[in-house]
Amino acid sequence: MIMNLFSVFDPCTGLLSLNWLSIFIILMLPSPYWNTPSKLLTLIIKILKNLTKEIIMNTNKIEPSIIFISTFLFILINNLMGLIPYVFTAPAHLSFSISLALTIWLSLMIYGWMKKTNNMFIHLVPVGTPYPLMPFMVIIESISNLIRPGSLAVRLSANMIAGHLLMTLLGNNLSNNFISMIMMMWLFMGLMMFELAVAFIQSYVFMTLSALYSSEI
Repeated sequence: MIMNLFSVFDPCTGLLSLNWLSIFIILMLPSPYWNTPSKLLTLIIKILKNLTKEIIMNTNKIEPSIIFISTFLFILINNLMGLIPYVFTAPAHLSFSISLALTIWLSLMIYGWMKKTNNMFIHLVPVGTPYPLMPFMVIIESISNLIRPGSLAVRLSANMIAGHLLMTLLGNNLSNNFISMIMMMWLFMGLMMFELAVAFIQSYVFMTLSALYSSEI
């Protein structure tokens, strides 16, 4: 049963599996899609403007906003694609999320330690820490910093897996009973709306936490 449930996340479905190529679907959208005025594009631009203002408020800089906005759109599009039946859900895999989180975290660490070394050392010891506790605080803050990419990746993947597993479990149990399936359709609709909200929230959380981590540099 466990194998059947997790088989929906299997990236290898054949010799010519193209599942992982789905994460590049955003690159296949024609340029007129982003240039032709439409209600959808207007809504997207308005959302991105509000997100940019929030990033600037958190980081006090406008330069990193394009990186975090791009990350938000990349994760969001892949999350939404995973809600379409028979479409591969890339963010449900740690190989996807940890690659994204580790890349952002490493770039921030390398830049911080090379360009702003004093600031990085300052963040290892919070203001007001008693002198005897300073060595312990350095160890604690260092460990806290090292687990950040892991926490970002696990948070994204775990939340995307949970809803898909629940819908798969319910769907497998009701697939042989047409009447029960019709009666429970409202539940599936509610779960789909919940998963839609999770797709947006997890993209936003990933972007916001990455921006907050960059503000410490």
